[in-house]
Amino acid sequence: EHLYYLTENRKIPFPFVPPSMSHHNCFVTSLGKLTRWLGGICEDDGVDIFCGFSGTELLYDGNQVTGVRTGDRGINKNGEKKPQYEPGADINAKVVILGEGTRGSLTKKLINRHELMSEKNPQVWAVGVKELWKMPSGTVPPGYVAHTMGFPLGGDIFGGAFLYGMQNDIWDLGMVVGLDYKNPAVDSHHELQRMKNHPWIRSLLSEGEMIAYGAKSLPEGGWFSIPELSVGGAMLIGDSAGFLNGQRLKGIHLAMKSGMLAAETTAVALSAGNFTETQLADYRRRVESSWIRDELWGVRNFHQGFDNGLLGGLINSGIGLATNGRGWGFKNRLFSEAGHTKMEKGIKTDRYKDLQFDRKYLFDKVTDVYYSATAHEEDQVPHLYIKDRDICITKCSEEYGNPCVQFCPADVYEMVPDSDGQRLQINFSNCVHCKTCDIMDPYQIIDWVPPEGGDGPVWVNL
Repeated sequence: EHLYYLTENRKIPFPFVPPSMSHHNCFVTSLGKLTRWLGGICEDDGVDIFCGFSGTELLYDGNQVTGVRTGDRGINKNGEKKPQYEPGADINAKVVILGEGTRGSLTKKLINRHELMSEKNPQVWAVGVKELWKMPSGTVPPGYVAHTMGFPLGGDIFGGAFLYGMQNDIWDLGMVVGLDYKNPAVDSHHELQRMKNHPWIRSLLSEGEMIAYGAKSLPEGGWFSIPELSVGGAMLIGDSAGFLNGQRLKGIHLAMKSGMLAAETTAVALSAGNFTETQLADYRRRVESSWIRDELWGVRNFHQGFDNGLLGGLINSGIGLATNGRGWGFKNRLFSEAGHTKMEKGIKTDRYKDLQFDRKYLFDKVTDVYYSATAHEEDQVPHLYIKDRDICITKCSEEYGNPCVQFCPADVYEMVPDSDGQRLQINFSNCVHCKTCDIMDPYQIIDWVPPEGGDGPVWVNL
């Protein structure tokens, strides 16, 4: 494995890979393949998995969660029932465990209703965009791992790139961009394309063929951004709870362990016949006495240090390594702000004027979306809601230049001319379900909710 600092034309190796970035003896695998394999094991053990149904509402008895309501299927874009209409179902449960990934729609409602983020740092997010490249036989060393910083993001935008060598001569190339940048013109998809113009990356990919694309948001806030983990009848696990090691950009192991601890908590609650808030609070105690807390405590101030730029972030990381996670000024807790509040008005810098999309090596967003195998039933109620479109046309256009056009890695949002000047067009069928719009909109007026069950990207090998 390797760690590099990139300039526009060079790669400079770090003299050693720090322990926090070491992945020796770890497996490199496709999460899509892993979850399908685990799903088969679950079904063999009698677990029912309903992949084609989305959860749209939490069910309550007073303040106790009692289940989930699934979404209706077969409603057209005007809200009318089609001939194949199927109403949603109420699934009652003694315990609901939400593992929706980042910025889950039910998780948002649970957190807001029960004020689970009270006295916590706001969650800080990043978005990762990724392409898979099929290469000539024998050219990709399986198990190769490289992480980079520097170009193309520079010193003012948090993030970096990764390159994994997979079986069958496939390169996994990705770029992670912190969703707390200042320039509203930043575009994570375009940053990945800029990365591919680096001579080192071009030398690796030039003989290959891009075969898949995807995007995913990441919870980067750390230990102090984790909400209260349970209420009466419900618990949060994985990315929904913010379990991610921002320094290593790894969270799958934490998602697995949190799920195991939630299962243990549920088993005790079932034995006791007690599913109250007091009973399920045992989940938090289990987390805090596990290696989840040990790992995240040591990097609890990692992301916050990058508020001072790349150099400041690296210095802060060094302080953390020497002090078991303390930050600038050797403080136990560094406070942070929600990333969207850091976007500055009036910046119009075009970082991408030299990008030329040939659709063979450098790809525009629509072409990449095609390679994500994203599919949505076109005649349905759009799953992206704008609370006040007038803001998009007037205030946002004037103050920020409509950053949704840039920060969406799937070309969902588009400002198009009309008789009144311009209007916002939402190409919801392009959506790759990364939730970046819900997270990064400076006015917080975009609400992502599940589309008709089963719709979305098909991440077979991502």
